Amino acid sequence: MKILVSNDDGVTAPGIKALSEALAQIGDVTTVAPDRNCSGASNSLTLTNPLRVQRLDNGYYQVNGTPTDCVLLGIRELIDGEPEIVVSGINAGANLGDDTLYSGTVAAAMEGRHLGLPTIAVSLCGSELKHYDSAAAIVRQVVAGLHNHPLPTNQILNINVPDLPLEQIKGIKVTRLGARHAAEGMVPTCDPAGRRIYWIGPPGGTQDAGEGTDFHAIDNGYASITPLKVDLTAHDQLPALTEWVSQL
Repeated sequence: MKILVSNDDGVTAPGIKALSEALAQIGDVTTVAPDRNCSGASNSLTLTNPLRVQRLDNGYYQVNGTPTDCVLLGIRELIDGEPEIVVSGINAGANLGDDTLYSGTVAAAMEGRHLGLPTIAVSLCGSELKHYDSAAAIVRQVVAGLHNHPLPTNQILNINVPDLPLEQIKGIKVTRLGARHAAEGMVPTCDPAGRRIYWIGPPGGTQDAGEGTDFHAIDNGYASITPLKVDLTAHDQLPALTEWVSQL
């Protein structure tokens, strides 16, 4: 089983090491990741500069590009033959609800899906982030399950795991995306030269975190699996918009 592993936290992040080592127990793993932290990169591609690849001593490939670049390079250039699955993570922090729109972790999985492969994005949820091994064990179980019982390749499995010892995780819940309130404001400050600079502020608090959401599962000690699709069309609005356009 050929597995492509990537992330958005960078090739030296602890999460990608835990994930690669866990999946190496069940398959032939190739790890391709950015040479730096690319959190929040979403689906961005590098189009105005060349991509450079370096093979590290541990066998991982580092790329001076985005998570999407890494998956594209891995599938098209770096793996001998096509992988059977793309797994992205383990992200240092949650990718719940609206986070998925910004997440480079989810975007790496999405690129694999664009290229016709089953894909998984996985994140560890918490503040201290000690238990990457718990998330890795759950992903290994899911990947083995997909190998034996495949799901359609037109979806992405977004997995979030609470930062707990594996034996304290209550189980796995299939969930829908929750939602956050609007993000908080920018954080203005000054650089050492006294010039005005701004930092992106923290995300908004939870707005929809009711039962059945990914937020609710994590808050109650469960791992969450949410199936995602790429089609953003508001299908239920097509008739009304068609009627509106006809009156222009």
